[in-house]
Amino acid sequence: MKRRHLLQLLAGVPATALLAACGKRKASSANALKADARVLALGDSLTFGYGASPETSWPAKLGELTGWQVENAGVNGDTSAGALQRLPALLSAGSYDAILIGIGGNDMLRGVSPASTRENLAALIEQARAHTSHVAVLATPAPDAMRAVVGSLSDAPFYEEVAKSGQALLVAGVYSSVLSDAALRSDRIHANAQGYAKVAEQLADQLKAAGWR
Repeated sequence: MKRRHLLQLLAGVPATALLAACGKRKASSANALKADARVLALGDSLTFGYGASPETSWPAKLGELTGWQVENAGVNGDTSAGALQRLPALLSAGSYDAILIGIGGNDMLRGVSPASTRENLAALIEQARAHTSHVAVLATPAPDAMRAVVGSLSDAPFYEEVAKSGQALLVAGVYSSVLSDAALRSDRIHANAQGYAKVAEQLADQLKAAGWR
């Protein structure tokens, strides 16, 4: 009786809906990284973990949460142009299952044109995707002292544009939410140990939702 009832219920569900549900499960499974995946975290001081100890940087914490081998390639003060110069050597020196790109904050602080930053980010994504299909872009908030004070920082809009056009995963709102909370900052633009732990947790959640874990 239970089987007959189930069949009757399924008979009323459109075939397209059933196929879509199956497709989502398959896509999620196929997109998952292996348990000991090698992951490159390319970025600036927020990736490096400025304002806290190396073992409390978000790449270190992300590795603890996921079991992945996360290499911290964050450089204090780096720009999108600097990351673009560094990436080829990093890719030639190792093989990575995934690449996380978090860069552009210093571009905005130094007045680099958004067009130049977009161009560099697009090139970074292109190079990364030639290495692996698992590429994510961490959006950085646009510098705004008043918004920082009231706790309402928001991502610079060009991150969504370049991630979509480059077919990369956009990790939105993570840096913005953490840096909007004064209790999670070590200074005006950097997180503290608790803040980097929050970055890692939110990043892990978004990557899980995307089927990476």
